Amino acid sequence: MLFNNKLKLITIFSLCSTLLFAFILLLSPPIIDETIESLFTDFRFRVRNLINRPEVPQDIVIVEIDDRTLERYGSWPLKRTTQAEIIERIMHGRPKVLTVDIFYAENQSVGSDEKLRNVFKKYSGKIVLATGFERENSDNISPPEFLWDHALMDIKHSSGINIVWEAAKIKISDEALYSHAIIGHVLSLADIDGKLRREYMFIKYGDDYFPSLSLITAAHGLGMSIEDIVIHGGRGVALGDIFIPTDPEGRFRINYLGENRTFSYISASDVLDEMFDPALFADKTVLLGASALQTYDPVVTPFSARMPGVEKNATVIENITSKRFIRNIPLSVTLLLIVLSGVFLAFVLPGLRAVPGLIVSTTVVVALIMANQMIFSYYERYLNFVYPFINLMVITIFSVAYKYTSEERKARELKRIFSSYVSPKIVNELINNPEMARLGGSRKEVTILFSDIRGFTSFSEKREPEEVVEILNEYFKEMTDVIFRWDGTLDKFVGDEIMAFWGAPIDQPDHAELAVRCALNMSNKLDELREKWRSEDKPLLDCGIGINTGSVLIGNIGAADKKMDYTAIGDHVNLGARVEALTRDYDTRILITEHTYNKISDSTKFDQFGHIELIEGESVKVKGKETAVKIYKVRLLPH
Repeated sequence: MLFNNKLKLITIFSLCSTLLFAFILLLSPPIIDETIESLFTDFRFRVRNLINRPEVPQDIVIVEIDDRTLERYGSWPLKRTTQAEIIERIMHGRPKVLTVDIFYAENQSVGSDEKLRNVFKKYSGKIVLATGFERENSDNISPPEFLWDHALMDIKHSSGINIVWEAAKIKISDEALYSHAIIGHVLSLADIDGKLRREYMFIKYGDDYFPSLSLITAAHGLGMSIEDIVIHGGRGVALGDIFIPTDPEGRFRINYLGENRTFSYISASDVLDEMFDPALFADKTVLLGASALQTYDPVVTPFSARMPGVEKNATVIENITSKRFIRNIPLSVTLLLIVLSGVFLAFVLPGLRAVPGLIVSTTVVVALIMANQMIFSYYERYLNFVYPFINLMVITIFSVAYKYTSEERKARELKRIFSSYVSPKIVNELINNPEMARLGGSRKEVTILFSDIRGFTSFSEKREPEEVVEILNEYFKEMTDVIFRWDGTLDKFVGDEIMAFWGAPIDQPDHAELAVRCALNMSNKLDELREKWRSEDKPLLDCGIGINTGSVLIGNIGAADKKMDYTAIGDHVNLGARVEALTRDYDTRILITEHTYNKISDSTKFDQFGHIELIEGESVKVKGKETAVKIYKVRLLPH
């Protein structure tokens, strides 16, 4: 398809935009990925829960230290003797594993510390304990020896790991307490907008890597241990036959299931008061954590602004044990999508007008949105949305804006050129379909009408100029209205002569019929004017009308940038003028050529013109023509 220079601009702009967004995709700047793209991802989570809500997990229970617990058993932090009692009662229910999502950064008292320590020792190997790591190492405390038993030993392709956050210090108060537990880090770094969307599956401390609280809990919940965890640098973490996809930093995209309290909750006060069935914990993963407002820093998620951290950890555990992973679609697929959709619009939009182009672009964008949402909701696949979407929107906005601007400019130009030639109906049709107006010139079959006032020269010589102009203007106005009523194109006034044609600038298959009907209407209107002039004691004018049909050269002709007229030229135009001059010799107002007669003969046979008479005349040679042409008189019959 060949475009003009203006339309080529849309193609060039679209291709440049596509290349730009493909390049930005390869860079994947965090300022975009962790803000705009992440907001679109949040929206996908919410839509997913409307159309395909995940099942509520039944094998994970959260025991919460809530406001009711603090009201009954003391302020935060709870006495460690009380905490030890809660843990003891939970363990009586025989859970698969208990995760204590509570920091013990400071000692409390000798007795309470001892009791808590004894509970951990009693259930050693069954309790996972949240462990704090810090980046700063101001006091250079040496790592405790027990810590190395909790390090991940099987590391494959360590060169693929991109360490962004490296611990320099472990923050614990009682080595004996932690030495009896299974430890897991609880590092949580939110995105730029403050929302927590990713979990570090492991962190580096010294020369070793340590699992997250959720990862090690999931391993023990599945009957495995730290020896079963394998890091595949840059790709993910293997837990037995489960492969957890991560980015090069070891971050896992959390598949949040819904609002707060999606999981089963039980108040710690109910546990202490024995207002529960111990079988509730049997063979389940249990998490103990705080949910009272003053006890934790809330986690901001796609669904909530105040999710307890313990539920975030429960979510990650559920994702691992249920293999509910949001897997990234390869970057190459997103790149291909950007290129294909951008190139498609680049070559389709220039050939369409603004509104059809907008419809096509909208269809492509809607298809992208729906496909992206479907693969996220039903297949748990993540496809970058922002770069293809914004690229399509930029191309669409530019194309539509440019087209509207160009079409408005073209519409104004068409209106300026044709408003004095044709009826408002034809002008509007040209504006809506500008391709109909071939201003550069073309050869078309049209029907030409010439009308001339009889005896105008002697009339004008006997009257004052003001009177001549007044009556001439009245005559021209009424005749022009009739021409426009029959959708004719007014070519020009030459003295007292009118030239009009049908069949251009828009196609009119019945152009001959329209011209003849217009001539009959002009004759009737002239009779009405003559009655009016007679009553006003003004001179009575008469006219002759000649009509011919044939192929002519038509277009905007004249001196460029000076004076241009939309007109028709050629032999058939001259023939029409010559035929009009013969009306005086044949004592009739309307004469048509055989060319026009052949176009309307079928209509006259079926009385589609009403009460008219076509009187065949002789074949005549008009001035400037070698071949004779047959002419016909046209007149209305009395009713």
